[in-house]
Amino acid sequence: MSEMRDAAMQSKAWPFEEARRVLKRFQGKTPEKGYVLFETGYGPSGLPHIGTFGEVARTTMIRRAFEAISDIPTRLICFSDDLDGMRKVPSNVPDPAALEEHLQKPLTSVPDPFGTHESFGHHNNARLRKFLDTFGFEYEFYSAAEFYGSGQFDEILLRAAEKYDEIMAVMLKSLREERRQTYSIFLPIHPETGRVMYVPMKEVNAKDGTITFDTPEGEEMTLPVTGGNVKLQWKPDFGARWAALGVDFEMYGKDHSTNTPIYDSICRILGARAPEHFTYELFLDQDGHKISKTSGNGLTIDEWLTYASAESLSYFMYLKPKTAKRMYFDVIPKAVDEYHQQLRAYETQDIKGQLNNPVWHIHGGDVPKSDMVVPFSMLLNLASVSSAEDKAQLWGFIQRYAPEATAETHPGMDAAAGYAVRYYNDFVKPAKVFRAPTELEREALQDLRARLSVWEGGLDAEALQSEVFACGRERFDPLREWFTALYEVLLGASQGPRFGGFIALYGVEETIALIDDALAGKLVE
Repeated sequence: MSEMRDAAMQSKAWPFEEARRVLKRFQGKTPEKGYVLFETGYGPSGLPHIGTFGEVARTTMIRRAFEAISDIPTRLICFSDDLDGMRKVPSNVPDPAALEEHLQKPLTSVPDPFGTHESFGHHNNARLRKFLDTFGFEYEFYSAAEFYGSGQFDEILLRAAEKYDEIMAVMLKSLREERRQTYSIFLPIHPETGRVMYVPMKEVNAKDGTITFDTPEGEEMTLPVTGGNVKLQWKPDFGARWAALGVDFEMYGKDHSTNTPIYDSICRILGARAPEHFTYELFLDQDGHKISKTSGNGLTIDEWLTYASAESLSYFMYLKPKTAKRMYFDVIPKAVDEYHQQLRAYETQDIKGQLNNPVWHIHGGDVPKSDMVVPFSMLLNLASVSSAEDKAQLWGFIQRYAPEATAETHPGMDAAAGYAVRYYNDFVKPAKVFRAPTELEREALQDLRARLSVWEGGLDAEALQSEVFACGRERFDPLREWFTALYEVLLGASQGPRFGGFIALYGVEETIALIDDALAGKLVE
């Protein structure tokens, strides 16, 4: 254990770097509250999305890294801002017109358009919890509506009333002139209509713990800041929540980074120490635009899980979190194959290497073995040349290549075969374009065909790769032009697998027939 802890304290893997920063915060001592608190926030106005997964997955990686270097207990809170007013009606719900009359009400006061929960907020919270549970995240769920309504936030809200002028001074610096005229950190909730009111304060009485304001209808009203009668604007809420809970670590996207000094200042004004932060870069679509829930660009969680495992998505999230990532369908095969490469490498590594391996962080040190006897990219090529409609077709080739493998003994391989067929039919097949070979390529293909027709080396992928090399070595400079020709002429793709491995999997006789079809012009047709 000490050897692993020593290695973890030296590891350059980013979760360990962050974990050491959190540990340094306490100088190795358990904080007064008895644990280190990690937090991640969620806006329940819509369904959980890929950014939600990334935030919880990455925070979990840092939490696990912390637990490897320290015996201080930890907690992870997922906080839902379900007291926020509904600013617009979502378009993707049943009978959206029926929600119009509930605009500006907290999401936990808006009827559930799906008819399954007591409110729209409760519905989306349930979806979030089911989403997190599906991936096996360990967390505690906190609802803002409960947090405010139960009195857990009262002490901080009363302190915010005492420090109102100080907090307002922080906020006003960040606002445009016209916004300053009406801004208040407090948002009262109308006791009759239930709507969240964006109104200026006439008085904040710290002694009584009340605020006085005019309603939008012009009626003067006084409400206590406690008991769920008032909520904080979102920026003050961030800092106040940190102070109320004693949050030690929170990560968020780059779009929050300019607000970090505001959140920190408010947390300190309210008498607490600001947490450690980690700012990650945003996800982009294929064209480099920010992924947006409303525009629907980029990949969704469901889409990724239609074509690959959750672990491959975790692997993608692990990689370079401070670099903007393009998230679209083409990244999936690469992520799957790299994830399994890292699983195989893990078995051969020493402790230092294992702690630097992404799979340690994905699986919290309990790393499974890869049962992928064929790379995912190879399965896609196999699905392509065999026009596979179901995974049983692929298993016929897989078992000839790896006789010991079955769907029962290799469940990961079996799932990947299903994913590959689905991915091929949805993305590869519509974009597949074959071309005729040039004269030089035709000559090389005829050479390869002749070599394969007298081949007696069995399904030795490396030996077959040497034959493929031999056909192109003296004809192509650079040699990659030969492999590009193989992919474009025989597979209808711009890139592909190690071709010797492909022949071993697809079969020598089948590859000869494929070359014959290409030379006869049948593939182009």
